[in-house]
Amino acid sequence: MSHSHQAQIDAFMAQVTAQNPHEPEFIQAVQEVAETVIPFIANHPQYAEHRILERMVEPERTIIFRVPWTNDQGEVQINRGYRVEFNSAIGPYKGGLRFHPTVTLSILKFLGFEQVFKNSLTTLPLGGGKGGSDFNPKGKSDTEVMRFCQSFMTELSRHIGPNTDVPAGDIGVGGREIGYLFGQYKRLRNEFTGVLTGKGRNWGGSLIRPEATGYGAVYFAAEMLRTKGQNFDGKSVVVSGSGNVAQYAVEKCIQMGAKVLTMSDSKGYIHDANGIDATKLAWIMDLKNNKRGRIESYVQQYPGASFHAGERPWGVACDAAFPCATQNELNGDEAAKLIANGCQVVTEGANMPSTPEAIEAFQEARILFTPGKASNAGGVATSGLEMSQNSLRISWSREEVDERLLNIMKDIHAQCVTYGTDESGYVDYVRGANIAGFVKVADAMIDQGVV
Repeated sequence: MSHSHQAQIDAFMAQVTAQNPHEPEFIQAVQEVAETVIPFIANHPQYAEHRILERMVEPERTIIFRVPWTNDQGEVQINRGYRVEFNSAIGPYKGGLRFHPTVTLSILKFLGFEQVFKNSLTTLPLGGGKGGSDFNPKGKSDTEVMRFCQSFMTELSRHIGPNTDVPAGDIGVGGREIGYLFGQYKRLRNEFTGVLTGKGRNWGGSLIRPEATGYGAVYFAAEMLRTKGQNFDGKSVVVSGSGNVAQYAVEKCIQMGAKVLTMSDSKGYIHDANGIDATKLAWIMDLKNNKRGRIESYVQQYPGASFHAGERPWGVACDAAFPCATQNELNGDEAAKLIANGCQVVTEGANMPSTPEAIEAFQEARILFTPGKASNAGGVATSGLEMSQNSLRISWSREEVDERLLNIMKDIHAQCVTYGTDESGYVDYVRGANIAGFVKVADAMIDQGVV
């Protein structure tokens, strides 16, 4: 990178950091985009003239509100709710709600900023946003979760709608929570609309939506492998996480002939050298989705496996890795271990799971690495398909939705290749995803004036 470009990046980031103090996750997300987009802007002065990137890093609207509710003992509880409506240049705000005690404004701004680029890449008319609360649904009864969701939606309902802002689920917000949120919205507004995605199948939901993020990540990885004339058949795979994204990434890897060796949760990871097959995965899905158990129980059911408490799976030798748990779960040292052990492909299923040091290591080793804004866009893409079905009052078959998802992931991959291929033929998927996502939104912002 030239000294001139680096100076522009440094000046831009100094301004962003000064305006957003104590928001490390947001600063990290902006830094990654700035390092690839600012050199591109230097060759396309219309974006600098309209100060597009400076406008893009500032949310159009940030809403923070109190969420009071009562627990089963009748005691009043108070949480904080958020909705960050980041950019609506190409469509209504779209992005998940996260309920987790670690939720802060910084995390939601990083997620919302990433969502702008991710949604742009899907080719669907979707803007970017994110929201949530520091409420922890773990250990709460269904009635406590319902009361919280109803209180949360009572305020949020003022700010969302099918043509304004369409939230979905994220960490801590699954089918149960979406149901309670939708029910309260319908009650308050007296209308049945596609205002939330991830709905139940019999009341407006879409087939393949639960599977979409995990499936899409594997579809994207398969496209990357195809550029090398390879596929997943016989490949060894390590996966972090055991939630929705991880579960369906594992399922699709198995279907494509790969051997999945690991899954994890916050307590540690399991390593099954014999492979996690469809039967074992079904057991894990029942454990996590129905019994809300811990992954360490796997070794009691399958004694041939081992459990590694307090550790992450990146030291296990593999051909491909899927970080599917949470942000910054894969650091530079762990990236070095993956590379040394022969890993060829790293596909982010979570949002920003790799630290900047890890990304730098992957790119220096010139392995196939893709950021989550590209490879985990399948979830929001299928949410967009759910919105289309709601608007048309129809329901597409599982095969039709899956085919549309596959084609969207192929399109995203093609965009990344177009903008990310260097003179040697190496594809920098980070640069490709950032620039492709930026251009569509930036052009729309120029068309719409200074708003």
